[in-house]
Amino acid sequence: MSEAVLDVRHLVKSFGGNEVLKDVNITVHTGDVVCVIGASGSGKSTMLRCINMLESASGGEILFHGQDILANRISVPGYRAKVGMVFQSFNLFHNMSALDNCMVGMRRVHKQDKETSRAKALDYLDRVGMAPYVNARPRQLSGGQQQRVAIARALAMEPEILLFDEPTSALDPQMVGEVLAVMRKLAADGLTMIIVTHEMAFARDVSTHVVYMQDGVIWEEGPPEQIFQHPQMPETRDFLARFLNEY
Repeated sequence: MSEAVLDVRHLVKSFGGNEVLKDVNITVHTGDVVCVIGASGSGKSTMLRCINMLESASGGEILFHGQDILANRISVPGYRAKVGMVFQSFNLFHNMSALDNCMVGMRRVHKQDKETSRAKALDYLDRVGMAPYVNARPRQLSGGQQQRVAIARALAMEPEILLFDEPTSALDPQMVGEVLAVMRKLAADGLTMIIVTHEMAFARDVSTHVVYMQDGVIWEEGPPEQIFQHPQMPETRDFLARFLNEY
């Protein structure tokens, strides 16, 4: 088996007296595409935000190549360059062009020169089909186009693993397909990803591993054919029955 790039152990997260994550364990190997499914409020996005250090875990370990990022003094920007994130609300800089949005991280975090960062940004924008819009500001782009720029921006940092927090949930239905097509290509190219998604067909067809979360707990996980065709837990079957007519 390939190397475990990320190992989450006994992760706990509380907001006041509300325990949102309860003893969550997940291992991601190089090349894995892990899709996390479950109802809203089950803790999926909070788990991603803890992994990306946007939220402070209340307990447990998050090991990146064996180093516990919660117990060691690390460079948070440097870590996030290796463990990137794509948000449901795009989070682009509205005063910058698509090109500048993709260049800024390389310039500020990787300290790359302008020409190198520009060339890389143009390459990644081209890969997501946004080459014709490199000079456009976010307000001039559709939601799907903005999300593709956000993906290009994350890819430009050349992360080892990329986290997607419901990347299509803020999009109109006709724009969902263009973003999922980019993500399918990334999966085919071997990019390591954790994807929180409500797109069940995408999770079934693209993932190497599926995690079903409920009430801050991983109730069931396994290969997509097991989870979607032979779920063991009644909670998993009930959840999937809302999306699929197989149960």
